[in-house]
Order: sequence, then structure tokens, then C-alpha cells
Amino acid sequence: MSTAKAGISIDPHLSGMTDRCFPGRTILLAVCVVGVTVAGAQDSSRVHFSAYVEAYYAFDLSLPKSNIRPYFLYNHKVHNTASINLALIQASVERQRVRGVLGLMAGNYAQYNLGLEPLLVRNLFETYVGLRLSAKHDLWLDAGILPSHIGVEGAIGLDQITLTRSLVAENSPYYEAGARVQYKPNDRWLLSALLLNGWQRIQRSYGNTTPSFGTQVQYRPRSGTTLNWSTYIGSVGPDAAGQLRIYNDLYAQVETERTVTALAVDVGMQKSAKPMRVWNGWLAMVAMGKGRISERWWAVGRIEYFLDDRAVMTDGLTTLGASLGVDLRIDPKAIWRIEGRFLGGANDPYEDVNGHPSATNTAITTSICVRF
Repeated sequence: MSTAKAGISIDPHLSGMTDRCFPGRTILLAVCVVGVTVAGAQDSSRVHFSAYVEAYYAFDLSLPKSNIRPYFLYNHKVHNTASINLALIQASVERQRVRGVLGLMAGNYAQYNLGLEPLLVRNLFETYVGLRLSAKHDLWLDAGILPSHIGVEGAIGLDQITLTRSLVAENSPYYEAGARVQYKPNDRWLLSALLLNGWQRIQRSYGNTTPSFGTQVQYRPRSGTTLNWSTYIGSVGPDAAGQLRIYNDLYAQVETERTVTALAVDVGMQKSAKPMRVWNGWLAMVAMGKGRISERWWAVGRIEYFLDDRAVMTDGLTTLGASLGVDLRIDPKAIWRIEGRFLGGANDPYEDVNGHPSATNTAITTSICVRF
């Protein structure tokens, strides 16, 4: 994983310092606790075992000599090679007062999103335990490696509107580590407060001793409609740098039997390192949707915009993108997809086939996603 997604500078020699800088043994203990919880509940019908595989092939028309697609992408990363984006096995259990999840994974998603994490945890997907805090209310305390509370998109491609992830998703967290209090007063509302190790971090960045915080408010006024507002505030990098990040994520999604549409607008601000102390911001937007064109075929489209001219999350990327694709829904747990994606940016942020600066990047990707 590039340091760009974290938006911080990391000494590469620190990436292996698991025991000194991060309680790796604590995460390992948490995994064992989840395993014991699941094993101890195997007599319950609520125990669920699942597997997921997403294989893909991507062809980047710029023909990158390294066979690696642009640095700000963290999924479907390899050019001109049949690859696995995500292979996952997962066990989960939910009882009256206890719940737990243990997920083990491999593939491009794990390789590029968790590249800065200790080796001990790079192949852990969602892995957490939870306690119900009230017998009368749906109120839970969860701790471990959690799914991100930010964004309409996630890691499992079968559940996403488009084949590839938007720039909004690729430059915001897919996962987070810490503790979460989650409350569902009814079927319409979901409220969460989080204490986190950082911005998509299991291991805190070197020299960082301060926690980060997040909130989520989700409202479902009717079946198939979701409105979400998530926030994040926390320091990135060493405490001495004094870099504070504030992030707001807003999205709406509407799903019917024949269509799925989503709109997301994310805005971030970050204070530059001492002694400058200047606030820099970035903006990301995406609109995407799919519609059924026959019993099993769907048409898929996306328009997106990413503005980071102050080089907080990237090397100053400003780009407009669009994609078109088709999906063949083989059955409820399997899908074949193909997508063409175009990105066009100011100041030639890409490379052409000769390795020279280019204003555009185009790729064609196909994938097969199966859940067992």
C-alpha cells in the first residue's frame, strides 16, 4: 500500500516493528478470543461460515512497465495478469449478548490496503468481538478490526454497484481498528460512536499516541433507501507534527427491484505539519447506478470527481472520471462483470505507453465474484 492513502509519511524501516510500536500480541489475542467464541457457539444455529472469491483481469491501455496500475488505486491493481482481488473465509456468530467475527483474507485488497501494517495482521479481514450492553435495547460494544463507518462502498465486490471502487472509496478507509458503540433504536436509525487507532490503521503510525474519533448517523426512511452522515477527527503522523485531520462523508443510496443508485460527497481538511500550520482541504464526489436490462443483465455507470490540489491524500491529483459496464447475475451469489473506466486530469497526472506524462488513463476490467 502506498503512503498516499494514509496521507502521511512513514519510514519504511518501521513497518516491521510490530511488538515495539503496536500491541500485535493484543490483536492475536483478540483473534483467539473470536475463535473461542465461535467454537463455543457451534451448537447454535446462529453460527455462520462463508467464503468469498473475486478473480479479475485488468488491461490498462497505458501499458505500465511495472504491470501496476496508478498509485492511488488499491483494488484491481495489476495490469495484464489474471489475479485475485479478494479471497476471504469468514466465521461469525451472534447470540443474545455476544457476537464475534473472524475473517482471513488474501489478494490485492489485502496486499495494497494493509501494506503498512505488521505482518501479523495483514491477512485479517473484519475480526472483532462484541458485547450487548442492554437486555432491552439493541446497544452493542464492539472491539477489534471493524468495517469502516465511512463510505457507501466496501471491499466485497459482489455487494458493490460498480466493478471497481471509486476514487472516493480508494482514498478513504475500508477498515478501522478500535472500539465502537453502536445503537439501533428502531429499524430506521443506526447511531455509532468510535474510538480508533487512526485513519485506516491497525498499527498506529510511528510516534502517534493520540486516539482518533468517529461518528455515524444512518437513517432509512423506507425500505431500500439509506441516508448516511459519517465523521472522522484525529491526528495523522507523529504527535510532534501536529497534523489534525477532519473528514465528513455524506451519501444516499436508493435500491429497488430494477435499479440501484448512490450519490456520495466527501470533504476533508488537514492541518499541515509544524511550523506551517495551514489548513488544506480536498473534495471527492461520485454518482453511480445500475439498472436491470433483462432478467439477469444489468447496465452500470459511474461519474466521479476528485480534487486534491493541495496534495493531502495524493500527489496533487485533480481528475474527472467515468465508467460504463455490464453485469451478468448468474445467481444471487455469483456475478460476472466487465467495465471500461476513463480518468482525465489536469497537469498530466498519468503516464502514456512510453512512460511520458499523460492527461488520461483508460482501463478495461472484468471480474467473476462468487460467495459460498
